[in-house]
Amino acid sequence: MKYAQITLLTIIFLVSCQPDVYRTEKIPKIDKSLDQEIVDTYNSSDLADKLNYRIFRMAMVGFYNIKVPKKNVLTIIDYSRPSTEKRLFVIDLIDQKLLFNTLIAHGKNSGENLATVFSNVPESKTSSLGFFITAETYMGGNGYSLRLDGIEKGINHNARKRDIVIHKADYVSTDFIEKEGRLGRSWGCPALPNEISKKIIDTIKEGTCIFIYGNDKYYLEKSNYVEIQ
Repeated sequence: MKYAQITLLTIIFLVSCQPDVYRTEKIPKIDKSLDQEIVDTYNSSDLADKLNYRIFRMAMVGFYNIKVPKKNVLTIIDYSRPSTEKRLFVIDLIDQKLLFNTLIAHGKNSGENLATVFSNVPESKTSSLGFFITAETYMGGNGYSLRLDGIEKGINHNARKRDIVIHKADYVSTDFIEKEGRLGRSWGCPALPNEISKKIIDTIKEGTCIFIYGNDKYYLEKSNYVEIQ
């Protein structure tokens, strides 16, 4: 009976992560009060020398327009930076502080040190951009992992079908960078350093928002979570 209850709860949770209707229009220009709130959060979280404000603002505008089950944490991955830099940011929006800032890998076919190619196509071995909602954890071939649901139709909605998950990897380390001049690459998953992966997954699992950014004209034009300029 207990197992059946857990299974039912899991099914309910997974269904809740999948949007009934994908957003079809871009977000209108936000008002000044929300704009100021975003500025205050950025400054209070001590992000000025770590994360570009434009990317943070884009993430926050989209976040405010998504029905996120858990609103306390926002994760941003900045794939406009090379893999040798710390480009994952987990931000506590309640206490306004940076919880984690670490290395993260991109997909094998997205590029070498810099990710420049992105896709939603199964078997493409590329990273996807846009907004995701974290789902359930599981033990797989890469150990403790976290499933993701893409909420942008045509951009990342195949994330679950593609098995795009957050997991640990030996090739995400400063030692690997010293040997190869870059991180190793995944088959499209945002892979984390071994020693910190579980802590991050447990912080962001089951209903928080992730925004993955890249210098990609197609995404900026097609995403309906990007504010009208």
